[in-house]
Amino acid sequence: MNNEVFLCFDHGEKRIGVAVGQTVSNSASPLETISCKNTKPDWQRISELVRMWQPCAFVVGHPLTMEGERQPATEAAEKFARQLHGRYGLSCHLADERLSSYEAQQKLKDTYNIDPVAAQVILESWMTAKSQNEDSADISSA
Repeated sequence: MNNEVFLCFDHGEKRIGVAVGQTVSNSASPLETISCKNTKPDWQRISELVRMWQPCAFVVGHPLTMEGERQPATEAAEKFARQLHGRYGLSCHLADERLSSYEAQQKLKDTYNIDPVAAQVILESWMTAKSQNEDSADISSA
């Protein structure tokens, strides 16, 4: 069985939650929250995580409304995904993140350090869908 490692990002203008997951167990773990300065990610820290975990691809939460419509954060997350692909040359998949913060809050019982747990929820949902051969948007082919 081939084990694939993914880094997942729950993108926000002020903070980015990060989780890592692998396909052998289809599980993910929250890693950390990366701060943004003037809406710009800490690319140095992201590069350190990429070197440390050596993922085969990235997953970025795709923020849509409950009705599946675009919202202001949608373009920012897509731009971040394109930047990840451009900087590291790895595929970057967009994953539906609806209700991920709610699920993360339920796991934590509060909102402290919620961003990496939301990334964990996004990644585990995406890996489950991937294992069931459901399609996801791939920013590298767009």
